Amino acid sequence: MDDNGRKRFILDTNVLLHEPLSIYSFNEHNVLIPMTVLEELDRIKDRQKDVSRDARVVIRTLEGIFHDATPEQITAGVPLGTQGDEASGTLAIITDKHLPEGYAMFTDDEADNRIINTALYLQHQFPDSKTVLVTKDINMRLKAKGAGLQHVEDYRSDQLVDDIRLLAKGFYHQQNSFWERVGECDSETHGREVIHTVADELLPGAHINQYLIDDTDDFAGRVIEKQGHKIRFVDLGRERMMGRKAWGIQPKNIYQAMALDALLDPNIELVILTGPAGSGKTLLAMAAALEMTIEKGIYEKVIVTRNTPEIAESIGFLPGTEEEKMAPWLAAVTDTLEVLHKQDECMDGSLKYIMDKANLQFKSVNFMRGRSIQNTFVLLDECQNLTASQLKTIITRCGEGTKLVCSGNLAQIDSSYLTPVTSGLTYIVERFKDFEGSANVYLNGVMRSRLAAFAEENL
Repeated sequence: MDDNGRKRFILDTNVLLHEPLSIYSFNEHNVLIPMTVLEELDRIKDRQKDVSRDARVVIRTLEGIFHDATPEQITAGVPLGTQGDEASGTLAIITDKHLPEGYAMFTDDEADNRIINTALYLQHQFPDSKTVLVTKDINMRLKAKGAGLQHVEDYRSDQLVDDIRLLAKGFYHQQNSFWERVGECDSETHGREVIHTVADELLPGAHINQYLIDDTDDFAGRVIEKQGHKIRFVDLGRERMMGRKAWGIQPKNIYQAMALDALLDPNIELVILTGPAGSGKTLLAMAAALEMTIEKGIYEKVIVTRNTPEIAESIGFLPGTEEEKMAPWLAAVTDTLEVLHKQDECMDGSLKYIMDKANLQFKSVNFMRGRSIQNTFVLLDECQNLTASQLKTIITRCGEGTKLVCSGNLAQIDSSYLTPVTSGLTYIVERFKDFEGSANVYLNGVMRSRLAAFAEENL
């Protein structure tokens, strides 16, 4: 195999399932897929799971590439052409069942071990070029390094930030007084709104719908437009923001006030709420959903959904309708509804009435594909466990008049192959930060209880 100095990237199964078209992400380098990976894809493709669709996409993509290739060409590498960004390398399938005597570091027939053995063999056979194993399995990366493989990487082409601390928080905090720093600026009045225009160097890295706050008790704003070297923002007034209510809920801090402002604005179609447990993400979203659906009549119904890792195995064995089957995973939402109505004389009766009045539906993420959701307030809870492609599937379901709220805590990821920097939640925060129809707010501070706040800070 003549590489002309190109690197060899050996892909694990989980990389292809995470991003089915990842083979096009390696520029001019050569991509190798072990036979073991094809066997694993074959076992996965017929399961009744969301991941089975991704396995079938991978298989169809490979079939399209190798359709007219001979066995010798498949082994040597078929040009990828120019599909994708700069995919000018080759794609090959390598047999990893039987390596020459003495090359197998691991002797048992476990799939990960066969892939690592193959990578070690290629590293030995081609010492002058770089052989890289790409896998999202942390333990497999450790095993490969321990076995002597020099180059092992996570798949990170969809990683937009290197450190979660660099993630956009959705607001710009000016130390001391904002107006003292700005000084004089152009202002204009439109009805009840006052819009100011300042030079962009005063707000470095500002993006559309980014909130502006300072250390005083009277200033709050939101960026509405970027014109050349000028930035226009609307003066919201901190006192007015803190005084707003939704379904009886009033913000407890400025971060909740910013979130509520975005939630209650029908012109913002996507609201992304991040922050620690107990910061009020679900409570504010549900209060806004009921306010805008029942009181204001802007939306016709409310759909609540979330990722349920084991739902494919478990949902069929639970009794009742889809809503009743989803109830164990959506207890956080029902708890929130109880908090909103705990003062009612008959809470159970109130909840049933409100759920009927708002046409509140609990849906599984697995069944969202193929739908077109119109005039609906959609709350996607716990979406830190979703990949970028899964979130794309849900966001593209939203039709005219629909508002989507994505909430999640990047410190509570349950997925085996996601980290805070590779989570789909992180991905959409970065991708949508300059979209005029979206807003992102990091809710700083735990408002649930004194106990929860201490645990978040000290455990």
